[in-house]
Amino acid sequence: MKKIFQTHFSGESLKAKVFRGGALVGLGSLAEQSVRFGRNMLLTRMLAPEAFGLMAMVLSAATLIQVLVDVGAREAIVQNPRGGEEGHVVAAWWMTVGRALSIYGLVYVLAPLASRFYGHSELTALARVAILSIVFDGLMSPRAIVAQKEMKFAKVAAIDNGGSICGVLITVILSFFLRDVWALVIGFCSENAIRCILSFIVCPFRPRIPKDLAAFRDLLRFSRGMVGLTLLNFIFSRADIFVLGKLYSSADIGLYSMAVYLVQTPTTFIVRIISQTLFPTYSHIQDDPDRGNRILLKVMSATLLLGLPGLVFVAFCGHSLLTVVYGQRYSAAAIALILAACAALLGVLNSQITMVFYAKGLPQLHRRAVAAMAALVIVLTYPLTKKFGLWGAQLAVLIAIIVGYLLQVERVRKVTGLKLSEYRKNFIVPIAISLCAVLACLAAKSAGMLLRPLPNIIFGILGCLVASGVAFAYFFREENALGRNRF
Repeated sequence: MKKIFQTHFSGESLKAKVFRGGALVGLGSLAEQSVRFGRNMLLTRMLAPEAFGLMAMVLSAATLIQVLVDVGAREAIVQNPRGGEEGHVVAAWWMTVGRALSIYGLVYVLAPLASRFYGHSELTALARVAILSIVFDGLMSPRAIVAQKEMKFAKVAAIDNGGSICGVLITVILSFFLRDVWALVIGFCSENAIRCILSFIVCPFRPRIPKDLAAFRDLLRFSRGMVGLTLLNFIFSRADIFVLGKLYSSADIGLYSMAVYLVQTPTTFIVRIISQTLFPTYSHIQDDPDRGNRILLKVMSATLLLGLPGLVFVAFCGHSLLTVVYGQRYSAAAIALILAACAALLGVLNSQITMVFYAKGLPQLHRRAVAAMAALVIVLTYPLTKKFGLWGAQLAVLIAIIVGYLLQVERVRKVTGLKLSEYRKNFIVPIAISLCAVLACLAAKSAGMLLRPLPNIIFGILGCLVASGVAFAYFFREENALGRNRF
């Protein structure tokens, strides 16, 4: 253990910075997601499913406006070697502020249209308040993005996770008094408000008039590659809510969205670590594709070693998990939960490749895969939902992300020279470990051990811990045995 710590966490090498940063971001995200998980357990017992359904529709409508004017200024700062210079920082702040104010103006005007589309008059006021969160996000200190670029992850965690935890606590407190969707909306808005305040405290920045027009052009060069990308991502991630909003009641959407959110909680935790650590890491070595490929294979292997056993756990314990966490009525969305877990694992793998494209200043390479996923979701969501019910929407998402992931793998092979034989080889051991977990669950189920929800979950957790221990030991043994300490 001491050797592992010295190899992976001590020193000033890129590898040590990444592992220390991942640990800091991971701990912060774990604390945040734990608080969110506890909040959801509490609120699903205090608020009706209709509140969560309305909140899902509010976020979907607001996000639609948000993505139309995304400029990618923050990603450009991290990717650009000159991103930390004063001219680029000031330019990025004005770009994000202008974007945020434009979004708010559009949402304020268009909110009644969304309200009439869904037949819920209260959506107008809800959307106008919820979208204030984007204004606060745009006003954040750009020095917080520079901190991520410079791999100062303690500051990043303090801002991101600190703001989120405070916002979650505000939501819980408000729910005792409001008892409706307004507790969720105000709490959501407060997260970015507190995050904005923390960003100026932790990473001070004094706004000034921009004078470096070359910096604007530099940032916009990267941003052009992102044109349409956020809109396509939105279509892929939110089309299910739009379709379900026309076919089902807000209560049904609440059951569905909370089941999907249950699996998105750990996924958000993992993707946040990946984006906040791998993006600046790849940016530092963007001219060394071989080194980048080694990192990609290691991260992908670790993801599968932990993710596939977790997928087995959700498959066998999903119904029980929803019953214990949210209550019996939410167990009706168990199939949606399982499909969402499959899509989430592929999404994590997909995001790792996306960071490679972003770090090379080529976000447009990601656009083809996202366009294919968005098109498939548009085409498949309605017929699959009509045929299979609520979980048909997640089936459409899963099919779409499988296609997108395969396209991403093919594209990264051409960009970095990644050998597909090495990439495929990393699936073998995780699949073998997961099959052992499947056999153990089948044996326990046939013996009648998994009939009650709580024993079912406990058995699944213990199985995941054992599988994770084996995976952890295998991962570090392989790395040391192969001498792959060149991160």
